[in-house]
Amino acid sequence: MRSGRAQDLSRNLYSPAMRYFLAAAEAGSIRAASRELNVASSAVNRQILWLEEALGLQLFERVGRRLRLSQAGELLLAHIRRTYSDFEGTVAELDALKGLRRGTVSIAAVESVAEKLLPSIISDFRKSYPGIHVNVTVSSSREAARKVEAAEADVGFTFDPPETSALTLAFQHEVAIGALMKPDHPLAGEPSLCLHDCLKYPVALPAEGLSIRTRIDVVRNRIHGVSRTYVEANSLRLMRALAREDNVIGFQTLIGCEDDLTSGALVFIPLSDAPLQADKLCVVTSSLRAMALAPAMFFDHAVFALRDRLPLIDAK
Repeated sequence: MRSGRAQDLSRNLYSPAMRYFLAAAEAGSIRAASRELNVASSAVNRQILWLEEALGLQLFERVGRRLRLSQAGELLLAHIRRTYSDFEGTVAELDALKGLRRGTVSIAAVESVAEKLLPSIISDFRKSYPGIHVNVTVSSSREAARKVEAAEADVGFTFDPPETSALTLAFQHEVAIGALMKPDHPLAGEPSLCLHDCLKYPVALPAEGLSIRTRIDVVRNRIHGVSRTYVEANSLRLMRALAREDNVIGFQTLIGCEDDLTSGALVFIPLSDAPLQADKLCVVTSSLRAMALAPAMFFDHAVFALRDRLPLIDAK
């Protein structure tokens, strides 16, 4: 029986196509595999179709929504299981050899994650692996995804990454988008707001390249006769400072503004417009290359930490 650690590592070190095939074969359907992997069904289906095309063989017989392995699929499944079984011994040898005392992890993260979530994740990781060098670049959502795709980062923390076969959405979690303002703002007592209401007052808009701006622009393009943009910035910290100091309305998710909400300096009011109800926080890795041991260990640590901490942020 494979150890939990070896199983988690194997899921990240082998190609997504193989991992997605294994999940679909064991679950018996694309939908069940997507739930197990915490990725979209379309991503699972796309990787399996790519694998079938690359091998020139049909791996599944599709019976309604269920999948049944073909003869080629049975052979491939047996190979993968043998490979994963052998991998447990390899992990033990690697741990004994290196003790996970060396290595480098390159991270690309959006500002909101880098401000609050990432420091504690890295700090806890370094308590266990103090010899591993961690390199962090703070960037926009678009740039974080690009860095992972271009092999400039091992792990990316981003919002709404592009759908591309070069990236694997290894983890995703929806977080609410809202309007941030001082407690004495005229709109501060509302249970929810639409963007049209907010634009009647001075606002601070996130700059282009930030994922929330893309969603805001979809709604802004439907609104006519209201345009009172006060400032535009690529820094969420600056926008929160403006909301505190100059009584403008800022827009962001709950991630990164925890201190202002806890202290009562700002209030967060959810936005009701589609598609402004939620943003999708994702951890992305490359689907074109396997992660080395140190990045894989950090990835596992980060995902477990996010699963513990994000529900607490959602409850604020």
